Amino acid sequence: MNVSVEELSQIRKKLVIEIAADKVSEMIEDAYKKIAKTASLKGFRKGKIPRALLERHFEPRMQHDVTGALINETLYKALMDEKIDAVSQPQVVDSGALTGGEAFTYQVEVEVKPQVVAKDYTGIALEREAYQLEAASVEKRLEEMAESRAQLEVTSRKKAREGDTVILDFTGYLEGAPFENGAATDYQLELGSGSFIPGFEEQVVGLKREDEKDIELTFPENYGAKELAGKPVVFKVLIKEIKEKVQPKLNDDFAKEFDAETLVELKERVGADILKQESARIDNQVQEQLMNALVERNPMDVPEGMIENQLKNLKQSFSGRLQAQGMTLEMLGMNDEVFAQSYRPMAEQQVKGELILESIGELEKIEVADGDIDKKIEEIAAESNAPLNTVQDYFKKPEMREGLEYQVQHDKILAFLIAKAEVSEVEPKADDAEEKES
Repeated sequence: MNVSVEELSQIRKKLVIEIAADKVSEMIEDAYKKIAKTASLKGFRKGKIPRALLERHFEPRMQHDVTGALINETLYKALMDEKIDAVSQPQVVDSGALTGGEAFTYQVEVEVKPQVVAKDYTGIALEREAYQLEAASVEKRLEEMAESRAQLEVTSRKKAREGDTVILDFTGYLEGAPFENGAATDYQLELGSGSFIPGFEEQVVGLKREDEKDIELTFPENYGAKELAGKPVVFKVLIKEIKEKVQPKLNDDFAKEFDAETLVELKERVGADILKQESARIDNQVQEQLMNALVERNPMDVPEGMIENQLKNLKQSFSGRLQAQGMTLEMLGMNDEVFAQSYRPMAEQQVKGELILESIGELEKIEVADGDIDKKIEEIAAESNAPLNTVQDYFKKPEMREGLEYQVQHDKILAFLIAKAEVSEVEPKADDAEEKES
């Protein structure tokens, strides 16, 4: 086998692979022997068809079988011999006809990882947001915690208002007749949640216990049940109970529900958590600035295959987070095509950034020591509140260990770059401050 390699671009190579004539003849002979065992031709028993007739009637099949076998047998060996690390499926762009006694030549094009030598990666100007923990932030977080422990209790108020939960019976009518799946008894509905048909909850606000009302509304045009989409209907409603959320008081007893002895201790812990979260948020902002600057200073083309792989990773991660919330891409009005269009720029940016970081790691000889891994494992165990030996055993698996080493090296390279950057402290932007308070 002879192989020649042509560099088409920084990210694409062409291989011309020639297979010796004797190998081609051998494969053609084997193919016809296999075909002869199963081929059917009028006037001949299986296995008794003369070779000349086999060649006349079954040459296309032979060409297909042998061409595929030769390519499968030689392509990946050629890539290994030439030390070419393809980042996507190689594409056969040309292949000659098979002729016994003659060499067979075919051509493939492959995408390869670009050889990146990073430049201008020190002295980058970065802004780091100054953060000061405020008592109001702690109080707001405590209120959120109290709301999460709120209980529904029958209200002493007569009328339902937004935020209340009503227990009701209802029956829906389309053109005067009850429609399928349009009735419920003791249905629990939080007013203002937007969980019912638009316009329904607003008409329940202000009703009293034992009130009956006909609620008139129109189903949305895009409603799932086509027989109801865009149709005017009437819901006959009976209010049976009105409940409101009652939050626990913020005191030492409340603190004990969160494994704190006193409210003061809980406030200190909440404050520490907020500081940790804000520090992580600000770190991410700084890293994003850094990566944007690196990509801008190191322009490059990247293979489509690497972008596609990163898109798959992003989609898997995003879908996993949605699933944890009981949601799907479709519920957000997205399909695979829309997701790819929306997130492709991010995927391309991330691929470029990782290639640059990899180059910097090599140039600066930033390596991962066993002590780095041990420290990271201890951090993971502490953050997840898991036994250290359990986490250690988990990362003994080769694939898990490899992923952890990659992450640790990634973090070390970022830390090196930030230490070499020109970082200035700035006040939070007004819109950032408002977002944190909301």
